[in-house]
Amino acid sequence: MSNKPPPPRPAPRLYLATPVVDDPAALQAELPGLLAAADVAAVLLRLKETDQRGMISRIKALAPLVQKAGAALLVDGHAELVARGGADGAHLPGIAALKEALPSLKPDRIAGVGGLTTRHHSMDAGEIGADYVLFGEPDAKGQRPSAQAIAERLDWWAELFEPPCVGFATSLEEAHDFAASGADFVLVGDFIWSDPRGPKAALIEADAATKKAHATATASQNPAGSEHG
Repeated sequence: MSNKPPPPRPAPRLYLATPVVDDPAALQAELPGLLAAADVAAVLLRLKETDQRGMISRIKALAPLVQKAGAALLVDGHAELVARGGADGAHLPGIAALKEALPSLKPDRIAGVGGLTTRHHSMDAGEIGADYVLFGEPDAKGQRPSAQAIAERLDWWAELFEPPCVGFATSLEEAHDFAASGADFVLVGDFIWSDPRGPKAALIEADAATKKAHATATASQNPAGSEHG
């Protein structure tokens, strides 16, 4: 039996949520520069509710830009539009939506899930085939758990389960803390777009904070010289 520590988890990557998109032109202009500036694994496209054709045309306007940058484009909800818009997957709001969407998304596309209020729900999501679980997003009333509770949930999941976990960060501090807690991805959104310095500066800062938190946490788990052969 080897008593070597498990291999360190790779550094977490960013998952960038867009503002709610009505006219995609501004985002089309801005996204390539943002994706080139930081380590963004995926973009979550939040669509303004309109007719299906309108929503599909917005996905088609943005998906190639994201994919060209080496990231995945996921649609927030609307799993039925993913294939027609050329997106890479969907983010689903809870177990029921995940179950309903899985047949249309699998095996070619990504099915992520949030709205997991209990540990039991989270485990169910992993068992039925979610590609990632998201912790910490606000509910319909805008309520969310404390940052400490979210960090604890991420830590619990990262320790025990295989599918990646995502922490929903509403600030730079949360992005840092969730990365330190074992999040594989850190979802950043509104605080990036509303930063007075512009989204690029905020995104670069969030990327640096998550990488630093991960490096610090990894170093503390495997201090040099503490391994006994």
